[in-house]
Amino acid sequence: MFAAERRQLILEMVRANGAVSLRELARVVQTSEVTVRRDVRALEAEGLLDRRHGGAVLPGGFTRESGFPQKSHLATAEKTAIADLAAGLVEEGEAIVVGAGTTTQELARRLARVPGLTVVTNSLLVAQALAHANRVEVVMTGGTLRGSNYALVGSGAEQSLQGLRVSKAFLSGSGLTAERGLSTSNMLSASVDRALVQAAAEVVVLADHSKLGTDTMFQTVPTDVITRLVTDESPGHDDRAATELQALADQGVQIAVAGASGGGTADGTGTSGTPGGDSVARQQRDVPLPGPRRQVPGAGLRSAAALGEQGGGAERARVADLRRR
Repeated sequence: MFAAERRQLILEMVRANGAVSLRELARVVQTSEVTVRRDVRALEAEGLLDRRHGGAVLPGGFTRESGFPQKSHLATAEKTAIADLAAGLVEEGEAIVVGAGTTTQELARRLARVPGLTVVTNSLLVAQALAHANRVEVVMTGGTLRGSNYALVGSGAEQSLQGLRVSKAFLSGSGLTAERGLSTSNMLSASVDRALVQAAAEVVVLADHSKLGTDTMFQTVPTDVITRLVTDESPGHDDRAATELQALADQGVQIAVAGASGGGTADGTGTSGTPGGDSVARQQRDVPLPGPRRQVPGAGLRSAAALGEQGGGAERARVADLRRR
């Protein structure tokens, strides 16, 4: 493929998706990441796109949100590795919230095997992934359906989360920086994600390496509220991603790194060969896991009744068990 054809294809992918990783671009145009990086620099010089850590985005400083069909075909190996690692953080009998996104959908598929689990979500995709798991209880929020990512948003979703208290929240987004934390491109989605965070004692962010260093319009989770980041192994030449990971670790975020083949450990040990992996792993051992970051008055899963669940005897027993924890 000639350089002009290759660059045109790269430009079309970025325009269609808003943001694309170098790894994905190299796979589609069937060349090396070194060549793709050279093409991206040339396109940036023409003002046709902007470079970001490990990828390319539309020009203008902030990425726009891609629709589900585009997102579902991006960084699939990375999302699988991240989901495998994140699933190890969930224990039998826990109550958690899982936000919308293609990475959290992958996580949900693995949570179907965790007995006694209660999952509160505003994502139809997450609920669908767990629909046939007979040992998992799924609680949906209310709200208005947002078709681009199959998520329930708006005041109905936010109000249904009031009074909820769970152990962990698993969220993804469009970008993650040490300075600003997790962000997304849609105001309604950001507002619901903030409500999900308020319900959880710990916040786990799922973000592949291409999102590191990317900043989008609406902040969802400030860095000091993020308990743990689960990410994938970045390319060996991506020093900026390693720098961003170290900056997050310096602020108390525990880092768990998974290789594209599913390497890494749920306790946050970096994958060998990851730039900065050893320093991140050392930082995790030095920084204890943060406790609950906020107090929610009247917490408890009794609010599940407001989400459409009727409080029978089994429900009351489960609430009592959660309170004892």
